[in-house]
Order: sequence, then C-alpha cells, then structure tokens
Amino acid sequence: MRKVFQAELHQIGEGLVEISSLVIDAIEKSTAAFAAADLQAAQDVIAADARIDFLQNDLDERAIDVLALQGPVASDLRMIVGSLRMSASLERMGDLARHISQLTRLRYPRHVIPAPLVETFAEMARQDTVIARKVCELLDSRDLELVNDITAAKSEINALHKAVFSAMGAPDWAETPATTVDVTLASRYFERFGDHGVSVARKVSYLVTGEWQPEDFLAG
Repeated sequence: MRKVFQAELHQIGEGLVEISSLVIDAIEKSTAAFAAADLQAAQDVIAADARIDFLQNDLDERAIDVLALQGPVASDLRMIVGSLRMSASLERMGDLARHISQLTRLRYPRHVIPAPLVETFAEMARQDTVIARKVCELLDSRDLELVNDITAAKSEINALHKAVFSAMGAPDWAETPATTVDVTLASRYFERFGDHGVSVARKVSYLVTGEWQPEDFLAG
C-alpha cells in the first residue's frame, strides 16, 4: 500500500510539471501573438487553455482521492494540500495567458499597445516567460535557488507595471479611453501572471522546508 501511495504522490508531482509546461507554451505564444497582433496564434492559445483546465481538474480529483483514501500526515499531507493550491495558481496563469490573447483578438487587426509602451510590454513578457520556465524547473527539481530567480523577475515586472501607470497618468498621454482600458487590463494580466508564479514558488519552498513564509515573502 505504501508503494502505491508513493506512486500516487509521484504522479501528482508529475501532473504539476505537465501543467506548468503547458503554461510556458501559453505565455510564450500569447505574448508573441499580442506583440504581433496575430489573430490565429491568439485563437490557438484560447483553444489550448481547455487542456490546462482539464489537467488541473484531473490532478485535483486524484489529490482529493488520495486525501480521502490514504489519510496522509506530515510532509505527505503538505504535498497533497500544496499541490491542490499550486494547481489552482497554474490554472490561473493559463487563464491570464488566455486573457492576453483575448485582448489580441478583440483589437485585431490593430495592436493593443500604443507605440511608446511596446518595449515595456515586451520586457514584461520576457520576465513572465522567465517566471513560467523557472516555476516549471522548480516543480521538477525542488531547487530553492530558483526561487531567487522568480523573485528577481517578479520585481522587474512590478517596476514595469508601475511604469505603465505612470505613463498613462502623464500629461502627454493622449490615447483614447478604449486604449487606456486595454493597456490597464493588459498590464494587470502580465503583472498577475507573475504573482501566481510567486505563489507557486512560496508553496514549493514550504514543501521543501516545512516553514511557511510571511505574506510579503517574495513580494517585489
């Protein structure tokens, strides 16, 4: 029975890595579509999000079955409960990538972001991709050194997010209300993607160390 239990735990861990690999694909493709105003690529991201949702539901059902049937304690219990919470964060990261693509689709054939902020959003996209890749690697390896990389990337995103709002509040901001709303939503999606990556990192840190960090841990 113990071997079966450990195999089930291993499968849950592999499931998290699989979902996180799909999140990498989603954020890379959605931000590329966003930058290029590529309707077909945006549609592909939107359609692919259903796979992330399915895998999250499947993982959660398996984790709940283990809780109900195996009665885990101590570190095993932390692993299962943490996995449920991490799967929710990963699913939300997929949703945010989908939201970015939905903005692309909404404004096609125009670009969502006005020219002065293009490079700012390009850098936010690069940092979100870093976070997605580091989160996947962290889930697979449990190497807590990766947490520092995630923290650094999130700090960069926070600074870029603030820069976007500073630009919109400047006297020379002359964009339409619709564009202003689009930029606000887009910046929030990019920023929240990083937040969920940090949330996963905090939970992995807890699983490895058994110590829960305060709420401002990893906050940029």
